Amino acid sequence: MKNGFLLKAVVFDLDDTLLRDDRTISAFTLNVLRELHRRGVAVIPASGRAQMSMHPFVDQIGCSEYYISGNGAEIWRTADDRNLFRTVFPVETAHQIVRFGNEYGCYMQTYDETRFFYNRKGHYADAYAASAMLEGECVGDLLSFIRQPVTKILMMDEPQRIDLMLKDACRRFSGLASATSSKPVYLEFNPPDATKGLALSRVLSLLGISPAETAAFGDSLNDRSMLELCGLSVCVRNARPELYSICDDVCLSNQEDGVAEYLQRHFLQEMSP
Repeated sequence: MKNGFLLKAVVFDLDDTLLRDDRTISAFTLNVLRELHRRGVAVIPASGRAQMSMHPFVDQIGCSEYYISGNGAEIWRTADDRNLFRTVFPVETAHQIVRFGNEYGCYMQTYDETRFFYNRKGHYADAYAASAMLEGECVGDLLSFIRQPVTKILMMDEPQRIDLMLKDACRRFSGLASATSSKPVYLEFNPPDATKGLALSRVLSLLGISPAETAAFGDSLNDRSMLELCGLSVCVRNARPELYSICDDVCLSNQEDGVAEYLQRHFLQEMSP
Protein backbone atom coordinates (compact mmCIF):
# COMPACT_ATOMS: atom_id res chain seq x y z
CA MET A 1 0.00 0.00 0.00
CA LYS A 2 1.10 3.60 -0.58
CA ASN A 3 1.60 5.32 2.79
CA GLY A 4 -1.01 3.10 4.39
CA PHE A 5 -3.69 3.97 1.81
CA LEU A 6 -6.25 1.15 1.51
CA LEU A 7 -7.35 0.88 -2.12
CA LYS A 8 -10.93 -0.28 -2.71
CA ALA A 9 -11.73 1.57 -5.95
CA VAL A 10 -9.87 3.20 -8.81
CA VAL A 11 -11.43 5.78 -11.14
CA PHE A 12 -9.73 7.11 -14.24
CA ASP A 13 -10.28 9.37 -17.22
CA LEU A 14 -9.85 7.82 -20.66
CA ASP A 15 -8.42 10.26 -23.23
CA ASP A 16 -4.86 11.39 -22.47
CA THR A 17 -4.94 9.45 -19.17
CA LEU A 18 -5.61 5.74 -19.65
CA LEU A 19 -5.68 5.72 -23.45
CA ARG A 20 -2.52 6.13 -25.44
CA ASP A 21 -2.39 8.89 -28.06
CA ASP A 22 -3.60 6.45 -30.72
CA ARG A 23 -6.65 5.75 -28.49
CA THR A 24 -5.58 2.21 -27.62
CA ILE A 25 -5.30 0.46 -24.25
CA SER A 26 -2.17 -1.63 -23.83
CA ALA A 27 -2.27 -5.27 -22.83
CA PHE A 28 -0.26 -4.33 -19.74
CA THR A 29 -2.89 -1.81 -18.64
CA LEU A 30 -5.72 -4.27 -19.24
CA ASN A 31 -3.96 -6.95 -17.23
CA VAL A 32 -3.34 -4.59 -14.28
CA LEU A 33 -6.96 -3.39 -14.17
CA ARG A 34 -8.33 -6.93 -14.39
CA GLU A 35 -5.99 -8.18 -11.69
CA LEU A 36 -7.03 -5.34 -9.38
CA HIS A 37 -10.66 -6.27 -10.00
CA ARG A 38 -9.89 -9.93 -9.32
CA ARG A 39 -8.49 -8.84 -5.95
CA GLY A 40 -11.64 -6.92 -5.07
CA VAL A 41 -10.91 -3.38 -6.30
CA ALA A 42 -13.74 -1.61 -8.15
CA VAL A 43 -12.66 -0.29 -11.57
CA ILE A 44 -14.55 2.83 -12.74
CA PRO A 45 -13.96 4.59 -16.08
CA ALA A 46 -15.09 8.26 -16.08
CA SER A 47 -14.97 10.24 -19.31
CA GLY A 48 -16.30 13.31 -21.04
CA ARG A 49 -17.15 11.03 -23.93
CA ALA A 50 -20.75 10.19 -24.76
CA GLN A 51 -21.90 6.73 -23.65
CA MET A 52 -21.76 5.24 -27.16
CA SER A 53 -18.22 6.54 -27.57
CA MET A 54 -17.15 5.06 -24.22
CA HIS A 55 -18.80 1.70 -24.75
CA PRO A 56 -16.05 0.02 -26.82
CA PHE A 57 -13.41 0.91 -24.21
CA VAL A 58 -15.56 -0.25 -21.30
CA ASP A 59 -16.13 -3.54 -23.12
CA GLN A 60 -12.41 -3.89 -23.74
CA ILE A 61 -11.55 -3.26 -20.08
CA GLY A 62 -14.11 -5.91 -19.23
CA CYS A 63 -14.21 -5.56 -15.44
CA SER A 64 -16.17 -2.39 -14.67
CA GLU A 65 -19.50 -2.65 -12.89
CA TYR A 66 -20.33 1.02 -13.48
CA TYR A 67 -19.01 3.81 -15.69
CA ILE A 68 -19.50 7.56 -15.95
CA SER A 69 -20.03 9.38 -19.26
CA GLY A 70 -20.59 12.96 -20.38
CA ASN A 71 -18.40 14.47 -17.63
CA GLY A 72 -20.79 13.07 -15.02
CA ALA A 73 -24.09 13.71 -16.82
CA GLU A 74 -24.75 9.96 -17.01
CA ILE A 75 -24.02 6.84 -14.95
CA TRP A 76 -24.32 3.41 -16.55
CA ARG A 77 -24.44 -0.14 -15.21
CA THR A 78 -22.27 -2.29 -17.43
CA ALA A 79 -24.00 -5.65 -17.03
CA ASP A 80 -27.18 -4.57 -18.84
CA ASP A 81 -26.24 -1.13 -20.27
CA ARG A 82 -28.85 0.39 -18.00
CA ASN A 83 -28.78 4.12 -17.41
CA LEU A 84 -28.92 4.78 -13.67
CA PHE A 85 -28.59 8.56 -13.74
CA ARG A 86 -29.00 11.27 -16.35
CA THR A 87 -29.18 15.02 -15.98
CA VAL A 88 -30.04 17.40 -18.82
CA PHE A 89 -30.22 21.07 -19.74
CA PRO A 90 -33.66 22.62 -20.14
CA VAL A 91 -34.09 23.76 -23.74
CA GLU A 92 -33.92 27.44 -22.76
CA THR A 93 -30.58 26.96 -20.97
CA ALA A 94 -29.23 25.04 -23.96
CA HIS A 95 -30.29 27.95 -26.17
CA GLN A 96 -28.52 30.44 -23.90
CA ILE A 97 -25.32 28.39 -24.23
CA VAL A 98 -25.66 28.20 -28.02
CA ARG A 99 -26.13 31.98 -28.17
CA PHE A 100 -22.92 32.31 -26.15
CA GLY A 101 -21.14 30.15 -28.73
CA ASN A 102 -22.62 32.19 -31.56
CA GLU A 103 -21.19 35.35 -29.97
CA TYR A 104 -17.72 33.83 -30.30
CA GLY A 105 -18.45 32.37 -33.74
CA CYS A 106 -17.13 28.94 -32.77
CA TYR A 107 -17.81 25.37 -33.78
CA MET A 108 -20.48 23.68 -31.59
CA GLN A 109 -22.10 20.28 -31.24
CA THR A 110 -24.60 18.38 -29.13
CA TYR A 111 -25.64 14.73 -28.86
CA ASP A 112 -28.38 12.15 -28.74
CA GLU A 113 -28.00 8.50 -27.73
CA THR A 114 -26.22 7.45 -30.91
CA ARG A 115 -24.47 10.39 -32.63
CA PHE A 116 -23.53 14.06 -32.52
CA PHE A 117 -24.99 17.07 -34.32
CA TYR A 118 -22.88 20.06 -35.29
CA ASN A 119 -23.28 23.55 -36.65
CA ARG A 120 -20.73 23.60 -39.47
CA LYS A 121 -18.51 21.30 -41.47
CA GLY A 122 -14.75 21.39 -41.14
CA HIS A 123 -11.74 19.91 -39.42
CA TYR A 124 -13.23 20.07 -35.91
CA ALA A 125 -16.17 17.88 -36.89
CA ASP A 126 -13.94 15.48 -38.80
CA ALA A 127 -11.41 15.20 -35.99
CA TYR A 128 -14.12 14.63 -33.38
CA ALA A 129 -15.81 11.91 -35.44
CA ALA A 130 -12.49 10.09 -35.79
CA SER A 131 -11.55 10.48 -32.11
CA ALA A 132 -14.95 9.61 -30.63
CA MET A 133 -15.75 6.94 -33.23
CA LEU A 134 -19.21 8.46 -33.60
CA GLU A 135 -21.26 9.44 -36.63
CA GLY A 136 -22.03 13.14 -36.91
CA GLU A 137 -24.62 15.19 -38.78
CA CYS A 138 -24.32 18.83 -39.80
CA VAL A 139 -27.60 20.52 -38.83
CA GLY A 140 -26.62 24.17 -39.15
CA ASP A 141 -28.07 26.46 -36.51
CA LEU A 142 -28.24 24.60 -33.19
CA LEU A 143 -30.79 27.11 -31.88
CA SER A 144 -33.26 25.79 -34.43
CA PHE A 145 -32.16 22.17 -33.97
CA ILE A 146 -32.35 21.85 -30.16
CA ARG A 147 -35.99 21.26 -29.25
CA GLN A 148 -35.47 18.69 -26.49
CA PRO A 149 -33.31 18.75 -23.33
CA VAL A 150 -29.67 17.76 -23.92
CA THR A 151 -26.92 16.45 -21.65
CA LYS A 152 -23.95 18.28 -23.18
CA ILE A 153 -22.87 21.01 -25.57
CA LEU A 154 -19.28 21.02 -26.81
CA MET A 155 -17.51 23.97 -28.43
CA MET A 156 -14.14 23.94 -30.18
CA ASP A 157 -11.71 26.73 -31.02
CA GLU A 158 -8.05 27.63 -30.71
CA PRO A 159 -6.64 27.08 -27.19
CA GLN A 160 -6.19 30.78 -26.39
CA ARG A 161 -9.80 31.53 -27.32
CA ILE A 162 -11.01 28.50 -25.35
CA ASP A 163 -9.20 29.81 -22.25
CA LEU A 164 -10.93 33.16 -22.69
CA MET A 165 -14.32 31.54 -23.33
CA LEU A 166 -13.99 29.26 -20.31
CA LYS A 167 -13.44 32.20 -17.97
CA ASP A 168 -16.38 34.04 -19.53
CA ALA A 169 -18.61 30.94 -19.39
CA CYS A 170 -17.86 30.28 -15.72
CA ARG A 171 -18.88 33.84 -14.92
CA ARG A 172 -21.99 33.98 -17.09
CA PHE A 173 -23.39 30.51 -16.43
CA SER A 174 -22.69 30.15 -12.71
CA GLY A 175 -25.50 28.02 -11.28
CA LEU A 176 -26.89 27.23 -14.73
CA ALA A 177 -24.14 25.04 -16.17
CA SER A 178 -20.88 23.31 -15.38
CA ALA A 179 -18.28 24.63 -17.83
CA THR A 180 -14.98 22.80 -18.15
CA SER A 181 -12.31 21.67 -20.62
CA SER A 182 -10.89 18.22 -21.26
CA LYS A 183 -8.61 19.26 -24.13
CA PRO A 184 -7.04 22.64 -24.97
CA VAL A 185 -9.42 23.08 -27.94
CA TYR A 186 -12.58 21.96 -26.04
CA LEU A 187 -15.07 23.96 -24.01
CA GLU A 188 -17.69 21.65 -22.51
CA PHE A 189 -21.03 22.56 -20.97
CA ASN A 190 -22.99 20.14 -18.80
CA PRO A 191 -25.84 20.67 -16.33
CA PRO A 192 -24.65 22.08 -12.98
CA ASP A 193 -25.12 18.74 -11.22
CA ALA A 194 -23.03 16.96 -13.86
CA THR A 195 -19.42 16.70 -12.75
CA LYS A 196 -17.22 13.65 -12.50
CA GLY A 197 -16.92 14.20 -8.75
CA LEU A 198 -20.68 14.21 -8.13
CA ALA A 199 -21.21 11.20 -10.39
CA LEU A 200 -18.38 9.32 -8.70
CA SER A 201 -19.95 10.01 -5.28
CA ARG A 202 -23.14 8.36 -6.53
CA VAL A 203 -21.27 5.33 -7.91
CA LEU A 204 -19.23 4.86 -4.75
CA SER A 205 -22.43 5.00 -2.70
CA LEU A 206 -23.86 2.17 -4.81
CA LEU A 207 -20.69 0.17 -4.20
CA GLY A 208 -20.51 0.95 -0.48
CA ILE A 209 -17.02 2.41 -0.87
CA SER A 210 -15.73 5.65 0.64
CA PRO A 211 -14.01 8.30 -1.49
CA ALA A 212 -11.18 8.05 1.06
CA GLU A 213 -10.59 4.49 -0.21
CA THR A 214 -10.55 5.54 -3.87
CA ALA A 215 -7.65 6.50 -6.14
CA ALA A 216 -8.36 8.86 -9.04
CA PHE A 217 -6.28 9.48 -12.18
CA GLY A 218 -6.74 12.34 -14.63
CA ASP A 219 -5.11 14.84 -16.93
CA SER A 220 -7.40 17.85 -17.41
CA LEU A 221 -9.81 20.36 -15.89
CA ASN A 222 -12.87 18.13 -16.19
CA ASP A 223 -11.11 15.62 -13.91
CA ARG A 224 -10.57 18.12 -11.11
CA SER A 225 -13.76 17.39 -9.14
CA MET A 226 -13.07 13.65 -8.89
CA LEU A 227 -9.39 14.21 -8.10
CA GLU A 228 -10.36 16.54 -5.25
CA LEU A 229 -12.92 14.03 -3.95
CA CYS A 230 -10.69 10.98 -3.65
CA GLY A 231 -8.32 9.85 -0.93
CA LEU A 232 -5.50 9.54 -3.46
CA SER A 233 -5.29 11.81 -6.51
CA VAL A 234 -2.73 11.23 -9.25
CA CYS A 235 -2.22 13.14 -12.48
CA VAL A 236 -0.37 11.75 -15.47
CA ARG A 237 2.87 13.47 -16.41
CA ASN A 238 1.22 14.96 -19.51
CA ALA A 239 -1.53 16.61 -17.42
CA ARG A 240 -2.40 20.29 -17.54
CA PRO A 241 -0.13 22.24 -15.15
CA GLU A 242 -3.14 23.36 -13.09
CA LEU A 243 -3.62 19.81 -11.83
CA TYR A 244 -0.16 19.33 -10.38
CA SER A 245 -0.89 21.54 -7.38
CA ILE A 246 -4.09 19.70 -6.40
CA CYS A 247 -2.87 16.12 -6.81
CA ASP A 248 -1.07 13.96 -4.27
CA ASP A 249 1.24 12.42 -6.83
CA VAL A 250 2.28 12.26 -10.49
CA CYS A 251 2.61 9.10 -12.58
CA LEU A 252 4.15 8.42 -15.97
CA SER A 253 2.39 9.77 -19.06
CA ASN A 254 -0.47 8.11 -20.90
CA GLN A 255 2.01 7.05 -23.58
CA GLU A 256 3.98 5.17 -20.92
CA ASP A 257 0.96 3.38 -19.36
CA GLY A 258 1.33 5.64 -16.35
CA VAL A 259 -1.91 4.66 -14.62
CA ALA A 260 -1.20 0.93 -14.80
CA GLU A 261 2.47 1.29 -13.90
CA TYR A 262 1.55 3.31 -10.81
CA LEU A 263 -1.14 0.89 -9.70
CA GLN A 264 1.11 -2.11 -10.16
CA ARG A 265 4.07 -0.54 -8.35
CA HIS A 266 2.18 0.88 -5.39
CA PHE A 267 -0.66 -1.61 -4.93
CA LEU A 268 -0.54 -4.88 -6.86
CA GLN A 269 2.96 -5.76 -5.73
CA GLU A 270 1.89 -5.42 -2.08
CA MET A 271 -1.56 -7.02 -2.28
CA SER A 272 -2.14 -10.63 -1.38
CA PRO A 273 -2.63 -12.78 -4.50
